[in-house]
Amino acid sequence: MNLEYRMIAPCYFGAESAAAFDIRRIGAKDVTVTDGRVAFTGGAGVLAAANLHSRCAERILLLLKTGRAETFDALFDLAYSVPWEELMPADAAFPVKGSSLSSQLSSVPACQSIVKKAVVERLKKGHRVQVLPESGGEYRIRFSLRKNEAEIMLDTSGEGLHKRGYRKNATLAPIKETLAAAMVKLSHYNGRDPFCDPFCGSGTIAIEAALIARNRAPGLNRSFAAQHWAMVDKRIWLDAADEAMDNEFHDKTYEIWGGDIDPHAVEIARHNAELAEVDDTVRFEVDDATRFHWGGQYGRVVTNPPYGERLLEQKEAEELYRAFGRAIDKLPETWRVYVLSSHTEFERCFGRTADKKRKLYNGMLKCDLFMYGKRL
Repeated sequence: MNLEYRMIAPCYFGAESAAAFDIRRIGAKDVTVTDGRVAFTGGAGVLAAANLHSRCAERILLLLKTGRAETFDALFDLAYSVPWEELMPADAAFPVKGSSLSSQLSSVPACQSIVKKAVVERLKKGHRVQVLPESGGEYRIRFSLRKNEAEIMLDTSGEGLHKRGYRKNATLAPIKETLAAAMVKLSHYNGRDPFCDPFCGSGTIAIEAALIARNRAPGLNRSFAAQHWAMVDKRIWLDAADEAMDNEFHDKTYEIWGGDIDPHAVEIARHNAELAEVDDTVRFEVDDATRFHWGGQYGRVVTNPPYGERLLEQKEAEELYRAFGRAIDKLPETWRVYVLSSHTEFERCFGRTADKKRKLYNGMLKCDLFMYGKRL
C-alpha cells in the first residue's frame, strides 16, 4: 500500500516562494504556502526527494495530528491519539521539541513534558512493555502551538537541511546555506550569465549558485533521520539519490566567482567548494569589493556584505557600502545586483534606491534583499 503523508517544510520568512519551487519540482501535491512554511502531500518517494532536493527549507516534518489544545489534557489526548507504536519501535529514542505562539499553553517546557508523557503511555500500551529504554534509533518529535491550534509532527531530516555536509569551516557570522540558496533563487539565476559574490566569506552563496547551476541535489553528501526508520523502505532513498545523480549536469561550463579581501576566508571557500564537489565550477580569489569590476554586458551580483551591528562597525559598514556602490555604478545597467543587509540606511549609503526589496531574516535578524536591475 502506497501511503501518502502531509508534510511541512519550514523556511525563512521571505523565502517561501523559493522553497515551494523545489517542493513542486519533485512532484508533491496540494502545495500550500503560508508565512515561514510550505505544506504538501506525497508518498515516501516525495518524502525522500524533499529532503534531498530542498535548497531553502530548514527541514521536512511529517504532520501526524492537528487539533485544538487549550488545556494540558487536550494536548495530552491529541499526542496520545497518534499511533506511535506503528511509527516507532519499543527501543526508539524520541526527544521532544516544540514552540508556542499566542496560545494559552505558553510554557514550552511544560508542553514538552505533556507530549513526552503521552507518547510514553501510548508506546508502552502499543508495544505491551513496561520500560522504554530509548537506546535505539532517534525519532525527533516536534509540536507547534499557534493560537491554541496544535500540530504533532515527526522530523524526517534530523540535522537541519542547511547542513549540506560541505561547510566544515566558516568565517565569522557565516550565512546559512538555505538562506544563501534562497538569495540565489530570488535572483533568478539559471547558470547562463556570470555570477559574482564580491563579499564571499567562506563561499556559501557562490557554492549554492554552483549547486543550482549544476542541478546538483544539495542533500547528496549527507544522511537523514528517516533513512533509518523501518516505516520508509531504504530502497526509496537509494532510488531518489540515483535519480538525483542522473539529473546532474556534467558537461556545461559556468562563470561563477567569489572574492574576499581576507586570504584566509578565500582558502576556506576553496576548501568548502572541494567538499561540495563544485571546485571545478566556482572560482575564488582574494579581491577588494570596493574595486569590483567585471567585463561583459550581462551578469549578476548576489552578496551579503558586513552589516555593522555596533555603532563603530555601522560607520565602517556605511563607508564600505558607499565605496561598493561606486564600484557597482561602473557596471552596465543590464547587470542585476542583489544585496542583503539589515542596515536601515543601506540605500542612502549605497547611492541608489532599490528597484525592489524583499524582507528576509538572517537568523533572528530582520534584513532586506535590495534588488537592482532594469530586467527585474
